Amino acid sequence: MILGIVCSPRLGGNTEILVREALEGAASKGAEVNIVTLAHKQLNPCDHCGACYDGGICHFEDDMKDIYRQLIEADGIILGSPVYFWSVTAQAKIVMDRTYALRHPIKRLTGKIGGAVAVAGRRGQLEALTLINNFYLGQGILPVHLGVDGRGSKKGEVREDAQAMAGAKLLGERMVDLIAEKKVD
Repeated sequence: MILGIVCSPRLGGNTEILVREALEGAASKGAEVNIVTLAHKQLNPCDHCGACYDGGICHFEDDMKDIYRQLIEADGIILGSPVYFWSVTAQAKIVMDRTYALRHPIKRLTGKIGGAVAVAGRRGQLEALTLINNFYLGQGILPVHLGVDGRGSKKGEVREDAQAMAGAKLLGERMVDLIAEKKVD
C-alpha cells in the first residue's frame, strides 16, 4: 500500500492534486493506495517529553494516532507539502517530528519507499524537497529520486504544469517498481 499525506491546510489545492496524481500512477501499476489530508486534523507538535522512548507510543491523543498506523502499514509514503517561506508547512513538520515515536524501540519506517512532492508559486521547492528527503533518510526510508516540484499559487493552477503532473504520475509508478524489487530480494 502506498500512503499519500497531503500536508496542506487547504483541501483540494495544488499539493493534493499532485499527490493524487502520484497515487493514480501507483494505482495504474496495481498498487493499493490511500490518501490522508491534514487540513482540519488536530495535530500537536512534539514536545520532546520522552514518553515514546519506553515503547514507541506518543502520549498525545490526537489525529496522529491513525496516521501512525497507516505509516506502519504502508510500503511506500508520499509526503506532499506546499512551500511556505522556503520550507514545508507546519503540518508537514509536525508529522515528521512526531514520527520520532516510530523510532523506538525499533525503527518501524526503515525499508519503506518515499516520494516527495512540493508546490510553490515561484520558488522554494528544492528546500522543501530536501527537507522531506532528509526526513526519509533519517527514518531509513529510501527516497525515489529528488521528488516532484510543481508551480502554482491559485487553487488548481498546478494542472497547467505539465512537467509536474507527468512527474507525479511517474513518481507513483516508480515507487511501485521499487517496492516490487525490494520484495523480490
